[in-house]
Amino acid sequence: MPKTKNDAPVLSASEADARSSSDPDSSYNSGATPKPGNRPAERRIGAAALLITAILLTAATLRSPLTGVGSLIGEIQSGTGLSHTAAGMLTTLPLIAFSIFALAAPKLGWRFGMERTMFFCMIIMTTGILLRSMPNNPALFLGTALIGSAIAVCNVLLPGLIKRDFPHRIGLMTSLYTSSMNGWAAIASGISIPLSRNAGWRGALVYWVILSAATALAWIPQLRRSGDKSRGQGASSYRKTGAVWKSAIAWQVTIFMGFQSIMFYIGISWLPEILQEQGMAPGTAGWMLSLMQIVSMAGSFLMPLIASRTQSQKGLAAGSSALFLLGFGGVWLGSPALAPLFIMAIGLGCGTTFSLVILFFALRSRTADQAAGLSGMAQSLGYLLAAVGPTLFGFIHDQSGNWTVPLATITSLSLLTILFGYAAGRKGYIEVE
Repeated sequence: MPKTKNDAPVLSASEADARSSSDPDSSYNSGATPKPGNRPAERRIGAAALLITAILLTAATLRSPLTGVGSLIGEIQSGTGLSHTAAGMLTTLPLIAFSIFALAAPKLGWRFGMERTMFFCMIIMTTGILLRSMPNNPALFLGTALIGSAIAVCNVLLPGLIKRDFPHRIGLMTSLYTSSMNGWAAIASGISIPLSRNAGWRGALVYWVILSAATALAWIPQLRRSGDKSRGQGASSYRKTGAVWKSAIAWQVTIFMGFQSIMFYIGISWLPEILQEQGMAPGTAGWMLSLMQIVSMAGSFLMPLIASRTQSQKGLAAGSSALFLLGFGGVWLGSPALAPLFIMAIGLGCGTTFSLVILFFALRSRTADQAAGLSGMAQSLGYLLAAVGPTLFGFIHDQSGNWTVPLATITSLSLLTILFGYAAGRKGYIEVE
């Protein structure tokens, strides 16, 4: 079994889950039951519960401030005079921030400690949500960029924190993390239009400041842990990993990350408006986006539990990607009466492919250093690729005057997602010199 420089074995997700019931030495072994009066064990479990709460609340903030924008895009355009291309930038800006800050996140986590970095990210996100709701267009875009930068850092650090503190529960914690993310994204998609009826679209977006502020408070008990231990762990993860960029497997995972992200962000940006143009009521279209997220949550919870116990995930990755072909192709060519089925297919594809990519960071790497390098590479370039999607989709609509050409384009991209999903899911590890 490969070892780190400190001779501590680095387990894959499948190995870790298999040993979880017999190895009590992880930082937080949530499967252990303390003996009566065993105060150290009780304190460890209490600390683990607080950390899990902070992780799940953070996951809840990683999409909900963005998915609500998709439901309100028509109102935002009416209130601001933005074109489809400019409105697409409201989704593209966070993706650009994801790309830029993904490479910086490991260094920030090492320098300040993961917990302290998460706390300040929530402060930045809270500021961005408030700024985005101010009554002028520059503040709308600046606030959106701040939200994206905070999400970007958390996107990279959370999987590493899970691997550090829950090494024998990687599959389960990945399931909980991605499910919380998608579940709250579903809530945001569904309630944004009802909220806007009373408070306007700016008021509907500002409500998410409650969640980000609560998450910042949840990290306060963890700040004392951002000391020597977390810095030492972070330093190990921040060693030079440039050779990862020469790995074919790393590039396959990265491109798969990019294509599945394109599918998700185009979906949350434009599906409600497409469905409305096909005759669906605005409120119903918003709830269709919520349905997409609910189904996504189920897929993101189940897939890591299944995939972490298989030697190869190529069939799972290709099959999950094929759901995009069914979903977007159905919205394009199918009957509007079957729209809920097509939306469910897109949602299931989003949930399963995203959780697979997150899991691949562990499954395709032999060491923690490689996992950190792969995570930074995949999220940086993957989200840069995804950033093109919503704006290009809106631009194609503006040029063609309809949704037929954009839907044909995204359906064609689904075929590439299947191919790269199959490649990324093949058994193997990053090999670096």
